[in-house]
Amino acid sequence: KFWNFVEASENIKTAEHDGSDYSSYQEMLKAASQTLSPLQQNLLKFSLSLRSYSATVQAFQQIAADESPPKGCTLFFVVHGEKTCEFDSLGKLLQGASDRPKPFLFKGDHKYPASNPESPVVILYAEIGSEEFYTQHRRLVSKAEAGEITYVLRHYIANPSQEKVYLSGYGVELAIKSTEYKAKDDTQVKDDPIDEVQGFLFGKLRQLYPDLSEELKELRKHLVESTNEMAPLKVWQLQDLSFQTAARILTAPPVDALMVMKDLSQNFPTKASVKTQYLFPFSLFPFPFPSSLIDILRNEARVMEGLHSLGIEGLSLHNVLKLNIQPSDSDYAVDIRSPAISWINNLEVDSRYNSWPSSVQELLRPTFPGVIRQIRKNFHNFVLIVDPTHETTAELLNVAEMFFSNHIPLRIGIVFVVNDSEDVDGLQDPGVALLRTYNYVAQEMDNNYAFQTVMSIYNKVKTGDQLKVEHVVSVLEKQYPYVEVNSVLGIDSAYDQNRKAARAYYEQTGVGPLPVVLFNGMPFQKDQLDPDDLETVTMHKILETTSIFQRAVYLVGAEVICGLRETGFGKTDSQISPNVVPRINSRILRSDREYLDLTGMTFLPFTLKLFFFFLIITDDSFVRPVTFWIVGDFDKPSGRQLLYDAIKHQVGNVFYKINTIVAKAIWAALQTQTSNNAKNFITKMAKEETVKALEAGADILEFAVGEAFESPKVDFVLSHAVYCRDVLKLKKGQRAVISNGRIIGPLEDGEMFNQDDFHLLENIILKTSGQKIKSQIHNSVGYNAFQVFIHMFGTLKLYFLLFSAVKLRPKEGETYFDVVAIVDPVTRDAQRLAPLLLVLNQLINMNLRVFMNCQSKLSDMPLKSFYRYVLEPEISFTAENNFAPGPIAKFLDMPQSPLFTLNLNTPESWMVESVRTPYDLDNIYLEEVDSVVAAEYELEYLLLEGHCYDITTGQPPRGLQFTLGTSASPVIVDTIVMANLGYFQLKANPGAWTLRLRKGRSEDIYRIYSHDGTDSPPEASEVIVVLNNFKSKIIKVKVSLKTRGVGFSEGFSLPQDKDDVLNIFSVASGHLYERFLRIMMLSVLKHTKTPLKFWFLKNYLSPTFKEFIPYMAKKYNFQYELVQYKWPRWLHQQTEKQRIIWGYKILFLDVLFPLAVDKILFVDADQIVRTDLKELRDFNLDGAPYGYTPFCDSRREMDGYRFWKSGYWASHLAGRKYHISALYVVDLKKFRKIAAGDRLRGQYQGLSQDPNSLSNLDQDLPNNMIHQVPIKSLPQEWLWCETWCDDSSKKRAKTIDLCNNPMTKEPKLQAAMRIVPEWQDYDQEIKLLQSHFQKEKEMGTPAKMPGQHTHGNCFCASVIFSVPVGLVLCPPSL
Repeated sequence: KFWNFVEASENIKTAEHDGSDYSSYQEMLKAASQTLSPLQQNLLKFSLSLRSYSATVQAFQQIAADESPPKGCTLFFVVHGEKTCEFDSLGKLLQGASDRPKPFLFKGDHKYPASNPESPVVILYAEIGSEEFYTQHRRLVSKAEAGEITYVLRHYIANPSQEKVYLSGYGVELAIKSTEYKAKDDTQVKDDPIDEVQGFLFGKLRQLYPDLSEELKELRKHLVESTNEMAPLKVWQLQDLSFQTAARILTAPPVDALMVMKDLSQNFPTKASVKTQYLFPFSLFPFPFPSSLIDILRNEARVMEGLHSLGIEGLSLHNVLKLNIQPSDSDYAVDIRSPAISWINNLEVDSRYNSWPSSVQELLRPTFPGVIRQIRKNFHNFVLIVDPTHETTAELLNVAEMFFSNHIPLRIGIVFVVNDSEDVDGLQDPGVALLRTYNYVAQEMDNNYAFQTVMSIYNKVKTGDQLKVEHVVSVLEKQYPYVEVNSVLGIDSAYDQNRKAARAYYEQTGVGPLPVVLFNGMPFQKDQLDPDDLETVTMHKILETTSIFQRAVYLVGAEVICGLRETGFGKTDSQISPNVVPRINSRILRSDREYLDLTGMTFLPFTLKLFFFFLIITDDSFVRPVTFWIVGDFDKPSGRQLLYDAIKHQVGNVFYKINTIVAKAIWAALQTQTSNNAKNFITKMAKEETVKALEAGADILEFAVGEAFESPKVDFVLSHAVYCRDVLKLKKGQRAVISNGRIIGPLEDGEMFNQDDFHLLENIILKTSGQKIKSQIHNSVGYNAFQVFIHMFGTLKLYFLLFSAVKLRPKEGETYFDVVAIVDPVTRDAQRLAPLLLVLNQLINMNLRVFMNCQSKLSDMPLKSFYRYVLEPEISFTAENNFAPGPIAKFLDMPQSPLFTLNLNTPESWMVESVRTPYDLDNIYLEEVDSVVAAEYELEYLLLEGHCYDITTGQPPRGLQFTLGTSASPVIVDTIVMANLGYFQLKANPGAWTLRLRKGRSEDIYRIYSHDGTDSPPEASEVIVVLNNFKSKIIKVKVSLKTRGVGFSEGFSLPQDKDDVLNIFSVASGHLYERFLRIMMLSVLKHTKTPLKFWFLKNYLSPTFKEFIPYMAKKYNFQYELVQYKWPRWLHQQTEKQRIIWGYKILFLDVLFPLAVDKILFVDADQIVRTDLKELRDFNLDGAPYGYTPFCDSRREMDGYRFWKSGYWASHLAGRKYHISALYVVDLKKFRKIAAGDRLRGQYQGLSQDPNSLSNLDQDLPNNMIHQVPIKSLPQEWLWCETWCDDSSKKRAKTIDLCNNPMTKEPKLQAAMRIVPEWQDYDQEIKLLQSHFQKEKEMGTPAKMPGQHTHGNCFCASVIFSVPVGLVLCPPSL
């Protein structure tokens, strides 16, 4: 479809249209519609609205930039690393291409389908749609079709636009903020002149009537609040709020229900008083962001339209989609009732077990856990299939002997697989010698005694040696001195029982390379055959199987259990034991299964024509739920054998590649005979004696069955070869089996695939899907459509399922999606779900049902926020037919009295920052704003996440360092691996990146062993990761040690930084705390001569602060760096902004900073420093990873608020002090060495599930962990706080913290001016600096400072708040 669109889009720019964005867009859709159905066209529009492919185009742009494009070229070619802009130079580059390595091709590369894979690779970097592109494209296509090159196209724009692209598919929350402590800055902000409320343009009115500004302000306030009252509700009114909201939705007309749900949930604080008397009592499904949902819709649409084209429509189609047809994870067992197995004991017969009870009711007798019941029934069967000469055989037999001697209830059997050639006897081969000795002793005595003799033989073999004939002879002569050795081991020996049968059984079962251990017919994995592991695994299997028998006895009865045990093996077509098969084939049982996609359009017409022709001529009226296509060259014995085995298995359908006389005869029979006659004829033709007769000159008509007809042209046969080559990707002569769309193959030369394999494959398909599909289709569609359909079901997925309360019916006669939503209408999920369903309703034809999953007995307001979800079904245009500025979030008619804080709710992989707004987004008070609050955000990074493990230990290599870069810049970002799940994250942008171990200790100690989820082959030395969409990218990396004995903690530490730098970390959110932060920095600068570097958490800093800090750094001569870390998805998420910030203060100290930083000081933004902090940095922590200051206890009137003096904290601390988190010093080297970060995150994960735990997260967590991660108590003078410390101690204070006072609730700004005399001087100094900065900015002189981040790609986001009445939010642009 891609190449069809490329061809069709050639005329878009030359078409007759007005040249506007809208007409170009329509022409593009017109070109795409030639290969897309109407539903797929709608999904394309939605994808374009989401900008889903912007990241893909940008990724190719980055890949092109890494190639260093030739200057002055609008497009260029790359041939095995050599570049040119001229097509005429291509021939010269192609001549020497074979001497250079082929380039790495990515999974998303566009490779021309007719390209020759053996030819040189030519990559064209060009802009689709340009005239020059089509000229070069046609030239490359002609070369590709001639087999001269492999043509690959990558998007490239030589001069990309600097205009930002506005995204959608994210949410914006305007949360009501607690005003218990006033945390709002008093600095005034210039308002935006735009202002509209309920049709009144107050901005214009103020200009026309400036003398009425106060009256206009009151009018605007009245208009806003008259419709948006937020009267507090009583507790009894809250209890049924969820049910009342659901009732309001359900009583609305069906067409309006979603709109009502959206309005109620997104504006809940002002709608909570809407109550009705209807109650509808009814867990939420995970909410997908649109970037993930679009893929689900696209895949489901392709499947549904494919089924619809086959005549499967309406309810029948959705019944099929709902079937659970996932591959079964059942274990399969081979039949162990073969006479080839020699049993050394029998629990039901042997006298040594006479004292054991024989009733199966003993299974139900209570015992202590882990006790193995000794019952005289052969419930548990342990079979060893071994080569006597293999080095591990002795150890395995020792395990079996241990089970036997310790009276473990196991029936033990042995299969000795030895050389079965009649020319080899026991005097030549030790394996044959041991088998004949075993058989001799078994005949003379019994199998048990023979087994003991075998153990005696192996006791003669020294550790590390192999079994020899001399070992067998010495034991035989010692135990049976009267026997002639030659008569037992020689050429005329009569003790060859089971010699051929054992090898035949081993080959027939297909259980894999020797040795093999079977438990009740099921083979153990190779890694379980270590003697120590085998004992443990077997005992576990006995207990596991016992529980199954117990359940059966309890539910069914003893008789059935005995029947299961006696008749289960071998009766694979019965319902009793469907998992017992004659043969196990790893190809069939593997978990990664490949399926033919017959819903695609490229080969579908050919496929239908091919198979309907054969199916129409069949005379078999029985609908078969399993079909087989046999692919092979039937002029070869291997191909004929495969076909013969398939026919013997009563296959219902045959497809193959055909070449000469035998194959042509088979094809002719299929086209001209009834199915029974054709089957009989093909069976004859597949026999080797028939082929030899034909080669000797026999007439083929001698083997004819039924009447003869003239065969159609055999040219059609050649199309089969094309299908095998292009669709099945098979080389000439290769064999394969395709069953219900699943491809088994290509089979290796000499690989057996016999009737038992067909039996196993049929068994699996019937069990997982065949019968279920048959039952749904048989009564609703024709036989022919069913037969083609069942080849597709391997690719189908279960989507959604039930009935609903809110119902929207689909349009009749069209394919529709069956969508079920389950939601509590007063949750965050409802705020996002309603707008998503409204958009989906415009995109797709759907049968929608919405369940209301309400909560009862609410005690608090369930939603304390307003919400907008930015999502549009299609790109919008202006009245002038140009692209609209982009989707934005608008908050209109907002109440003015609450204090709001703004949060973005984005996909997990997005790292977003605010880039433009003069307002304090953490403290939005609309009552004080006369205009519109607007904000713009940018998508700064896409996140690459991963998990890393050491293959030797299975544990994460804590502290291992990874780097991410390109070939031109190998190290752009780096990170370390956590002990928590081996997690790591790296910031990146769309493009192709190389993941490496960091040079130094990481690379010296480890090497990358394997990787999963990446874009390079698992065995590739370089790990290539491509980020080409907005979805999460999670990879798995396994590493192995190069050097043994290196400890993790010392293995990855970096050399200590030689520079004497004082590193200070702080966090701030909101203009007031940023004002405090600047003053704190100034107080630090005033008291030290040591070079300073400040580290700020970037996540919540305002654009104003980020713009000013470089100027301040230059004026005061300090360094700074903005750090950020995305909260991991597996770590319990906090929802309140303040608690998130607290989490960043303590949970990610080990990963926030470069490893070169050995010590960091955290200083709260609202602190004033009165001493040189170098003293604190150099303070001796006595081996503790960090040091905190304890809370003061000298201000006695606050005793009632000291919660740590009683209850849980008093008992937990056990006399230790409770520490405050406003100031602390961290020894990062020690912190990482003892994995303090991993311990803190582990404890947090356990405690944070309880909403009543960790109320003061940043200080409760380290105090709670004081026994595991010790805290060094700093001297009290390091932190003075008026709330807890008395006035007399203030004069000794080295820092003063503006703690909240729970008694007075005094605002911070007021407290700062009163408590700290020098605070106002610092404040005035900063304000003066800001005014100078503003003047220079207006004059255009401030330059970007070193350390400032500049964005390298064109994606952004914006937000707007319409103030008099609300807020507007524009999307993050990329």
